[in-house]
Amino acid sequence: MNRSMPVALWIVAAGVIVTFLFVARDILATFAMAVFLFLIIEGFAEALSSRLKTRPRMSRAIAILLVLLGFAGFIMLVASGISEFGRESDLYEAKIDGLLRDGYSLFGVSTAPTLRQLIFGDTGRAFFATILDAMGGLSGDFILILIYIAFLYASRSGWPRKLDVIFPKADRRAQVSRVADQARRGIETYLWTQTVISAIITLFTYFSLLALQVDNALFLAALIFVLNYIPTVGSIVAALIPPLFALVQPAMPEWVPGVPPQDTYIYAGIVFAVVSFWQFSIGNFIQPRMMGDSLNLSSLIVLLSLAIWGVLWGIPGMFLSAPLTVLMMILFAQSPATRWIAVLLSADGNPLGLVQPAEEAPALSPSSGPQTASGPAAQAVS
Repeated sequence: MNRSMPVALWIVAAGVIVTFLFVARDILATFAMAVFLFLIIEGFAEALSSRLKTRPRMSRAIAILLVLLGFAGFIMLVASGISEFGRESDLYEAKIDGLLRDGYSLFGVSTAPTLRQLIFGDTGRAFFATILDAMGGLSGDFILILIYIAFLYASRSGWPRKLDVIFPKADRRAQVSRVADQARRGIETYLWTQTVISAIITLFTYFSLLALQVDNALFLAALIFVLNYIPTVGSIVAALIPPLFALVQPAMPEWVPGVPPQDTYIYAGIVFAVVSFWQFSIGNFIQPRMMGDSLNLSSLIVLLSLAIWGVLWGIPGMFLSAPLTVLMMILFAQSPATRWIAVLLSADGNPLGLVQPAEEAPALSPSSGPQTASGPAAQAVS
């Protein structure tokens, strides 16, 4: 009976936490996005300060301005891309109807539905209503995210005093501060490096799409940049979107071999091969070297966390699944009672690559002073 009590408590505690995360997802997801965007800005500011030798306030102001301009530019690109497709909607519709006829004929069906029938059917209306609701929610949360970031900057000066009050003993306060700083730097490194990697992939993909004469290449490149923030699944989706748009492109470039309609499929296959090459070559060779020691999650945990956080928080949860999970791993590693969870989450069985093992330095113990982190470097996750 005594042994079953901790298990029951764990189950109840996990259920309460998951329920709270789901019920309060509108508030927590928005605030989490603001915190991680805040960390990206701070990482960008530190990079500017070290390279340009500017003052921290000036670097921070430049970083905030560039991030805001980046968001505004992305929104403008999306609006421009939608407008571009809208101007040629009749041509795209005719091409998609032809592809639908080809697809249905493969299965021996002579009568294929048109695009208008699919869109304005019950399934199509429900699908696009879901997408519009999600996009509307994200755009509405953007202003709230900016407000959160402003208050994070306004309140950051008071945190040292709060830490002194919460942890009056110097050794424990130093231990908490060290763990928090290492967690922040690990997540900050991941987010900043992911931004650089996404920018590199986007740049090469954009010029490749221009060379292949894919319509609206800048809009597609902007989508690829955002999708690369989603671990694993994002890069796969980013590799599929350009060939899908190439497949429905009304006019094929003159250099594409074959005759209609075979040239359409050949063209989409070429676009898929080129885009996939940049996605997987940079993601598998350059990204691990740049990530260095920021995270230590197994591939299976990355996929599971992506699914779980996506269910709990939707699209924001998918973007933040990797840093949120590594934050949980670091926190679980601080207590002997929860260290087994951190071991399961880690890639190499050593979740304390960022924090010294408890056998050497008991975590958050009042009798222990600040220790120096040791252990093998944790492998980053892409």
